Amino acid sequence: MMLFSPIEQVHYMYNPSHFVENRADVLGALLKAHPLATLVTLSHEGLVANYIPLVLRQDGTAFGTLVGHVARANPVWSATDLGVNALACFQGPQVYISPSLYATKQEHGKVVPTWNYVAVQASGPLTIHDDADWIRAQVTELTQQQEAHRKAPWAVDDAPRSYTDTMIRALVGISIPVVAMTGKWKVSQNQPPINRTSVAEGLSQSPQETSQLMAALVRQSAQDAARKS
Repeated sequence: MMLFSPIEQVHYMYNPSHFVENRADVLGALLKAHPLATLVTLSHEGLVANYIPLVLRQDGTAFGTLVGHVARANPVWSATDLGVNALACFQGPQVYISPSLYATKQEHGKVVPTWNYVAVQASGPLTIHDDADWIRAQVTELTQQQEAHRKAPWAVDDAPRSYTDTMIRALVGISIPVVAMTGKWKVSQNQPPINRTSVAEGLSQSPQETSQLMAALVRQSAQDAARKS
């Protein structure tokens, strides 16, 4: 029995309460740092997943609107069932957690491996924009966001207008007015403080950037929990 119409469907993922992250600034920061989304849509052939950079545009609504573009040759814009909400999945740092990182391993040995990660899911109706001005504005917005850290940022207008006009004609714009968004921060919150400390210390000693980023996330989560207690 269907409990809601297709257009009202929202996404669900397994997300225990201690892993839930719903602070808008935290979610927005992850989307900006990791804009390449796995966009899941439904076509007449079934579920389809595409990898598309999306920008979260604040527009006064509760969650904002995700905007992006796809190649005109990509059937996602023409074959998607627009009556079913699309799902955009974003993932930040992720890392394997060895039992050896837990301080309590020395006490009782009752520890097992796991995986730490942070992710955001957002859903809403897919909207198509087959308009050159809209697409140019979106491409410019994405480029400015990604070039902002460079000493000499590249701009869309740096290329000849005739060239970018040709490239833009090969694109189709998409947007997703977000009706639901949630984050999952699985960063050792289910471990005792002594293990959270040892995990952060162990990861910070790794040469891998993702491990060091996860160490910072574990520490931040522990600090947030301490302030709430």
